[in-house]
Amino acid sequence: MKILEVKDIRKEFPGVLALDAVDLSIEPGEVRALVGENGAGKSTLIKILTGVYQPDNGTITYKGEKRTIANPLEGQKLGISVVHQELNLIEHLTIYENLFLGRPLMKKVAGANLIDWKRIKKESTALLDRLNVRLDINAKIHDLSVAQKQLVEIAKALSFNCEVMVMDEPSATLTDKELEVLFTVIKDLKAAGVAIIYISHRLEEIFNIADSVTVLRDGKHIVTLPIHETNRTKLIEYMVGRELGAEYPNWKRNPEEPVLEVDHLESAKIKDVSFSVRKGEIFGIAGLVGAGRTELARAIMGIDKLKSGTITYRGKPSNFKDVSQAVKKGFGLVPEERKSQGLVLQMTVRENISLANIKTVEKGMFISKKLDRDTSKKYIKLLRVETPHHDQLIKNLSGGNQQKVVLAKWLNADASILIFDEPTRGIDVGAKVEIYNLLVELIKAGKSIIMISSEMPELLGMCDRIAVMHEGKLMGILSKEEATQEKILHLAAG
Repeated sequence: MKILEVKDIRKEFPGVLALDAVDLSIEPGEVRALVGENGAGKSTLIKILTGVYQPDNGTITYKGEKRTIANPLEGQKLGISVVHQELNLIEHLTIYENLFLGRPLMKKVAGANLIDWKRIKKESTALLDRLNVRLDINAKIHDLSVAQKQLVEIAKALSFNCEVMVMDEPSATLTDKELEVLFTVIKDLKAAGVAIIYISHRLEEIFNIADSVTVLRDGKHIVTLPIHETNRTKLIEYMVGRELGAEYPNWKRNPEEPVLEVDHLESAKIKDVSFSVRKGEIFGIAGLVGAGRTELARAIMGIDKLKSGTITYRGKPSNFKDVSQAVKKGFGLVPEERKSQGLVLQMTVRENISLANIKTVEKGMFISKKLDRDTSKKYIKLLRVETPHHDQLIKNLSGGNQQKVVLAKWLNADASILIFDEPTRGIDVGAKVEIYNLLVELIKAGKSIIMISSEMPELLGMCDRIAVMHEGKLMGILSKEEATQEKILHLAAG
């Protein structure tokens, strides 16, 4: 029997048909992968299932009864919970306080209602035991790893007697070992009869964990089938509606002389790091989460203070005191956290593109509306940004298109050294290929790129050389010819 079934779901926003007659159903104990490109309608469908949005048309049937889910709390009370990609925990509170936040267990003492902390702690321990998770319920959230925080989110979902759990990009920030823990938890939940809708752009995970897969494209249901009846290539074709060809571009690699030299660099998080980057090169940086990769990028850009060491750019000392100096010298950073660090979400596509170099749209003392508009249109066309208008709010774009706007911002600033920190995290496979091709075009134009990535196939497919970090130290640099996943992992483990 289906525990959850939606039929003929339609949802339209101004100028956008987000969902068009979409069907989906799932049984208890089934793991259903939900895949599609950014903008395919996955998030909208999940928001309808959980009561964030109301459908314009269609029906939701839960445990055999047609339901109208008015809000997320109502969805949780029914037994439908979401583990969001961006975790919703209060950092300064303990695990047990987060698990029952907003709905404390109560007891009567001398006629008064008081919070039953003893029972809350007991129930919290039981929830973690159900997941076979060994965590101290008294620990503060800010002291946990990302993977541990995610397990707390799953425990929180279970506290609502969850029978349908939606996991939205749960692996985006996890290491391979942490991913193994997550998969074990999913298998235990499946054995307990919990239905799981699993959203991920990492297709290899889907074949590891899912029983079946549903593909959405342009707001339409394309196919649902058992996972063993498809493969990676076929799934990508369903998602993008065409044969994608090679995932990584093939081009004549011809790096020139070094343009950036980093010599014995030290900051609070990095220790004695030295390397060089050549003109026309993609220089990769690998390492486990917490290895110091992002901190290295921040040190180069002048965001984090240096203790010692030198940065030389085109033969001149370039230890930047702040990020504005780096930008003026031709450096650009596409950060891992694009929403909080790379974009201003309340501004438009046009405004974000001009942010890093206002001078390109100035006329005298004022911003020229025509120059501003023409500049944004130029990069929207060049990077194939899918937006109804250049004055669309950036927060309304898909993740892949937001990433293209961050890139457009630095192209408009005419950056010569571009640092990409997790450039394709949370981006669908079609948009990834577009980003890869854009990087190659930049290299051909004489730019230099530093690519930080947790995806080893991406590093191996795109980089001329790969530096591997461990606990703030540079453990080695591998050429394209000698680099393998095994060698990278060996160095990353220290």
